[in-house]
Amino acid sequence: MDDRRGEYGQDGLPKAVSVLAVCAHPDDESFGLGAALATFVDVGSPTAVLCFTLGEASTLGADSPELGRVRAGELADAAVELGVDQVELLHFPDGALSDQPLGLLARHIQRMGERVRADLLLVFDEGGITGHADHCRATAAALAIGKEIHLPVLAWALPEFVADTLHDEFGATFIGRSVEEVDFLIPVDRGRQNKAIARHASQATDNPVLRRRLQLQGDQEAFRWLSPPQE
Repeated sequence: MDDRRGEYGQDGLPKAVSVLAVCAHPDDESFGLGAALATFVDVGSPTAVLCFTLGEASTLGADSPELGRVRAGELADAAVELGVDQVELLHFPDGALSDQPLGLLARHIQRMGERVRADLLLVFDEGGITGHADHCRATAAALAIGKEIHLPVLAWALPEFVADTLHDEFGATFIGRSVEEVDFLIPVDRGRQNKAIARHASQATDNPVLRRRLQLQGDQEAFRWLSPPQE
């Protein structure tokens, strides 16, 4: 592992003028990227979220009428808890993001990135953390446009021991990274993240895997560069 705390600043985060988080579903910004977004906010970096789907295909909260509308409201409330400045929620079909042209998705990212003057894209790790095809497609789109227009792409990653423990306890298919694959760790305060998670009631109320993951992660988050800053 390359900790490089001096290069990234005392808090361990890469310095950013403006951060754009790219995700597939409402709650990804909180369940996965929430601690990182809150930490960027705390060090003075404006943040924005681009979410590709309404999350209407989720099996959690499926008994809720108009689940997509419910989840859109949850995303808006969670963004306030995290301190996110702008949210763009698109209406691509949940569960079928991989069927969408990569270039189309990438252009949406480019347009919002230009609007918020992003100099860093924040995404789920390759493999989508859980293997979800929508997560993988959102990350692939961010990586494609990041390489094209020279924006660094930073991925939230899961330590291998966390993924292995979740697999053993729940049969969950999380994808973990070894110490050698992680570029650096950051200490986090999960206060804002936990408040944002609570706003996603349709997805968080009956979600023991989420609670166990956060417990295993403790007060640290792992990250790796998918496309590092140019020298």
